[in-house]
Amino acid sequence: MHGETGKLKIFDTILWDVDQTLLDFKKSEDYAVRFCFRKFGKEAADETVALYSSINESFWKRIEKGQINKKEALVDRFRSLFEQIGEKDMDAEMFQKEYAQALGSVYYYQDNSYELVKGLREEGGYRQYLVTNGVALTQRNKLHLAGFDKLVDGIFISEEIGMPKPSKEYFAKCFSMIPGFCKERAIIVGDSLSSDMKGGNNAQIATCWYNPSGLLNSSEVKVDYEIKNLNEIWDIVQK
Repeated sequence: MHGETGKLKIFDTILWDVDQTLLDFKKSEDYAVRFCFRKFGKEAADETVALYSSINESFWKRIEKGQINKKEALVDRFRSLFEQIGEKDMDAEMFQKEYAQALGSVYYYQDNSYELVKGLREEGGYRQYLVTNGVALTQRNKLHLAGFDKLVDGIFISEEIGMPKPSKEYFAKCFSMIPGFCKERAIIVGDSLSSDMKGGNNAQIATCWYNPSGLLNSSEVKVDYEIKNLNEIWDIVQK
């Protein structure tokens, strides 16, 4: 039983990252890439999916840093993929449209995340918000299907906010929309050091790195807490 009486609530507001934190993005990505290739009459080999995944990550890192325009980047990542695999017959813009829809049509929970968020809300009385850099249409669809839209207190998508995580401005806008927000009582939980943890540092709130693979933090980003399973968050938000 969580949310036990007599336990002191250290934090009252939890900011959750979505992709590769609450939801297994890699599984959805794998599905969407293969689905779209089939839609265009092709088959995506495992190597192609892996190549796309690494290309996609590099493009999102540049979006986070404000180095490239997000709208163009979403199409350019597929142009880059098709170029590298020598695929000349596929239209990157059409592929991106299909991909965004396919990606938003499936979801896979990590660590029984739905029940966790539900428990934190109903048993613990915690306020929970989602902070994500994903494509708005894709994220809204996916979060609705997964049921998170009805569980959380708010969803902050960078595309709608007007700037990306980890920028200070993104978080300032989010905080302004949270009633009675107190930085000292808030914590961000996410898998990305460069987006979630750095964002928490920029916003001057506590950070909790979701690190199921036990990776080493060799960056300058400060991490206050580290967990391998999402359910460990209970031991952090209450003492």
